Amino acid sequence: MFEAVVFDMDGVIFDTEKLYRRFQLEEGLARGIPEELMNKACDRIAGGNKYTNKKAFEEIIGMGIDYFEYREKMLGRLDAYIQKNGVELKPGVVETLSYLKDKNIKIGLATSTVRDRAEKLLTEHDILKYFDKLIFGDMVPNGKPAPDIYLKACEVLNVKPENAIAVEDSINGIVSSGKAGMYPVMVIDLIRPNETIKEYVKQIYDVMTEIKTLI
Repeated sequence: MFEAVVFDMDGVIFDTEKLYRRFQLEEGLARGIPEELMNKACDRIAGGNKYTNKKAFEEIIGMGIDYFEYREKMLGRLDAYIQKNGVELKPGVVETLSYLKDKNIKIGLATSTVRDRAEKLLTEHDILKYFDKLIFGDMVPNGKPAPDIYLKACEVLNVKPENAIAVEDSINGIVSSGKAGMYPVMVIDLIRPNETIKEYVKQIYDVMTEIKTLI
């Protein structure tokens, strides 16, 4: 019997992964990084925090490019776009959160996104009220794919990991929640399932509302 559902944010709650990918590619191409190599790097770093991503990005890209400097420029492009155009919720988000709340299921957020950015988006879309606990990447020692953030989420929600569902769209996130001992569910966004997740993922859905069948 599941007692809690913990959601990733980008690509799961908000349709932001396509924006990250757009501006990651733009910034990469501006630096002469081939698009194929950038896509490989983007798949690898999705869901991770800036520290785990630095190592992965620089291993893949090379070329003497510093990830932190690249990331700052990319986020500048992203923030300017969001300030002007906003972001959309992924399909089925409000319906799913409302359903879980009606069923007295605890709801958590486990995101590598910084607190200010996350809380601002959740508030603007009037969905902050659904979440019992919010866990951010800077609250744990190691980012996804390490299990730290999901173990922390289960701790603050006061549930055992085996009694909690994790909803993710990235390989790093599925591995993280799987290592934490949770029930990982992948809702497809930009990244397709690969061999890495087979050891951990329990369900793969096209839309979030299919999670309701587990409760």
